Amino acid sequence: MKGGETMPRKPHEHYLKLRERHPGLITAVETLGKAAQAAGPLDEKTVHLIQLGAAAAIRSHGSTHSHTVRALEAGATPEEIRHAVIVLTSTIGFPTAAAALSWVDDVIERGY
Repeated sequence: MKGGETMPRKPHEHYLKLRERHPGLITAVETLGKAAQAAGPLDEKTVHLIQLGAAAAIRSHGSTHSHTVRALEAGATPEEIRHAVIVLTSTIGFPTAAAALSWVDDVIERGY
């Protein structure tokens, strides 16, 4: 997918199960996310690149995948996404950054 194009995205199966089992909780989490994004001047692409960095830092494979997709949907290029992870190397360490880059590539190389 090229920056700016949108592709219908199905939530991960685990997320769908959580939504089915705990609809009030998931609604609250989604509402919080929207409120946080709207609380300041950052654009959607920047927000997702920041969230991608946080996901990489906490070694969250699923969240790294999710925010890679969301960053692409918000217009980030694969190069911008990879750079957002690479700049973390001196902060989170090379092994963690390398793992996150592999998770980013899982998404990018699938054609998102």
